[in-house]
Amino acid sequence: MKLNETTPEWPGDLPFYYELSVTMEQSGSVNIGKLQTSTHIGTHIDAPFHYNSLGLKTHELPLDVYLTTAQVMDVNGLEKISLADLKPLEKDVEAVLLKTASWQNRSQFPAQWPVFDESIAEWMADNGVKLLGVDVPSVDPESSKKLPMHQAMNQHQRFILEGIVLDNVSEGVYQLVALPLKIEGGEGSPVRAVLYT
Repeated sequence: MKLNETTPEWPGDLPFYYELSVTMEQSGSVNIGKLQTSTHIGTHIDAPFHYNSLGLKTHELPLDVYLTTAQVMDVNGLEKISLADLKPLEKDVEAVLLKTASWQNRSQFPAQWPVFDESIAEWMADNGVKLLGVDVPSVDPESSKKLPMHQAMNQHQRFILEGIVLDNVSEGVYQLVALPLKIEGGEGSPVRAVLYT
C-alpha cells in the first residue's frame, strides 16, 4: 500500500505523517524527511510479540519467512475462509497469500472483512507453510479482543503479513520479498511487499 496522509490507520492508532524537515535550500545540499506512523499501517508484518508478550520481536524474526516462494489463492466473495476454500498447494510453496478482494477503497478503513478459520494455521504447519498474507488489515476482525487467528498462528509458530495489495495479481506461484525493518524490540513493521516471477 502507498503510505501518505490518505492511508487509513487502525481506528484509534497513530496516522501516517511525512514531511520534509530540512530542504535543500535550508541545508545547502540535501532534502531530509521526517515520518511518524504506527508500525501496523498499510502493508505490514505482525511480529509474534504483537499478540504474545513472550513472542519474537521484529529484530528476531527469521528472514527466510519473508523472502520465499508464495502461492496466491483467490478466495473472493467469501464471508468466512476455511480449509475447504483453499486451493491445492503447489510444490515448494512456503507462503500463502489470500486474495479476498474485500478492501476496495484503500483510502478508507474497511467496515468489515472475511473471517479466517483458525484451522488454517494448523494446515500451514502440517504443510510447511510459514507465512500467511491477507489483503485486509488483520487476520482477525477489528472488534476481536481474543484474536483467535493470531493466537492459532502463534501456537503453530506461523507468521502474518497483512494489508497486501493483490488487485491485479492472478492466482499462481511467485517469489515474495516482504522484509520487515530491523526495529529492535518491535512488535511489527511496515514492509514493501513485492511478488515476481
